[in-house]
Amino acid sequence: MNGTLHSVDLLVLLAYLLLVLLLGVWMGRGQKGLSDYLLGGRDLPWWAILGSIVATETSTATFLSVPGIAYFGDLRFLQLAFGYIIGRVIVVYIFLPRYFEGNLFTAYEVLDKRFGLATKRTASVVFLVSRTCADGLRLFLAALVLERILGWSMPLCIVTMGIATILYTFFGGIKSVVWTDCLQFVVYIAGGVIAGLVIVSRIPGGWDELATFASDNNKLRVFDFSWSFIEPYTFLAGVVGGTFLILGTHGTDQMMVQRYLCARSERDAGRAIILSGFVVLLQFLLFLLVGVALACFYDRFPPTSEFRADSVFATFIVDELPKGVGLVGITLAAVFAAAMSTLSSSLNSSASSAVSDLYIPFRRTEATSSHLLFVSRALTIGFGIAQIGVGIVGMYLARSVVTNVLDIASLTAGLLLGLFALGVLTKRVGQNAALIGLLFGLSVLMWIKFMTSIAWPWYALIGASSTFAAGLLCSFFTQSDQPVQHVLEKPGSFDGK
Repeated sequence: MNGTLHSVDLLVLLAYLLLVLLLGVWMGRGQKGLSDYLLGGRDLPWWAILGSIVATETSTATFLSVPGIAYFGDLRFLQLAFGYIIGRVIVVYIFLPRYFEGNLFTAYEVLDKRFGLATKRTASVVFLVSRTCADGLRLFLAALVLERILGWSMPLCIVTMGIATILYTFFGGIKSVVWTDCLQFVVYIAGGVIAGLVIVSRIPGGWDELATFASDNNKLRVFDFSWSFIEPYTFLAGVVGGTFLILGTHGTDQMMVQRYLCARSERDAGRAIILSGFVVLLQFLLFLLVGVALACFYDRFPPTSEFRADSVFATFIVDELPKGVGLVGITLAAVFAAAMSTLSSSLNSSASSAVSDLYIPFRRTEATSSHLLFVSRALTIGFGIAQIGVGIVGMYLARSVVTNVLDIASLTAGLLLGLFALGVLTKRVGQNAALIGLLFGLSVLMWIKFMTSIAWPWYALIGASSTFAAGLLCSFFTQSDQPVQHVLEKPGSFDGK
């Protein structure tokens, strides 16, 4: 179907993109300052934040690549979701209270109060670089489908999707991002369900044949209790590795923390965080079962060439879905929704971190609210352009995109988690020791990634523990640089200014 898209499907896709843009502009009306643009006035309902959290961590890597995992394997990927739930509970009881102690804009302001400005800037830069790289790769994955459908060049597809995301994020700010995330969540779940039903309808024996195939080929296996640090989908890697990954991504990543700060209260934010874990589990199960159905379908109708993990579902969407009835358009809208929900969140949180953690501290005079709003919007465009650049570079990567994305997330999540742990769990560690610990943790992770075969779910645990241990050890040998305030001291002690 290269280069051809039925007018009905094209109309459905364009209608969805127009709806997202109009919703973004509408939600952005009446914004008066930085708090409105970056935090939605701190007045968003918990269920909208829940939808935004799930949509934000669901990218095209989930929508397209997770079915490929079950296509080539089974349901063991689901073990990660158990760790994700445990990690969320810990985030609510350990990290969340810190973020509601004062009028904070970013996660890294906590590090400023605990260690100093240099630590906050370092953590912010780590976040900005890793977020831009990971989400640029997600943009590339979404563009793969667009390339196959319209026959455009890959750079043009990447630029088109990037500009569409920049536009509604630029106009609407975080309020637009959260509400469009909720819409996009509904769209990509509907797309996954519809595609799954179509796959089953195309299997000659329907549900009975699918059940027999899944049983005969052990496709419904969920648990793996083997003690392997090389295999990524074991129970231990899922529960322990998944827990630490979530502690890093949901406990220290500005893209998630920004959503918590938009809530009306700490209780609302906690409810959204914990319940989102169960929604993610069900979502993983849906996409994995789609992968099992795809394995059955292509077993009965063998493909002409071998698949990559992230191309199985995309190929079915492009080549097998009925044309001219809107199903292709809906499913493509789901691909766009999965991509844009993460990318828009990334752009807004990156602008938030850059303004609050880097730009404002460098100014010698106090900036007006209107000026900071202008800078935030300009940075939204800048980070969007940077992600487009990374997406174009992604064309030359040989590995599965989902692996690259998760590798990057695991590496940085562990480092920042170790840094936060030094602030929360220790009193004697100062800024010099914390930064040395961060550099040591980065060195250890680089060695683990490029010189060993240890699976990616363990990266966050290794990065956090090595950063924490090195920082604590260095505190006994470096000159005392006692922080202004310990993170666990009395509530309300952070003014966030």
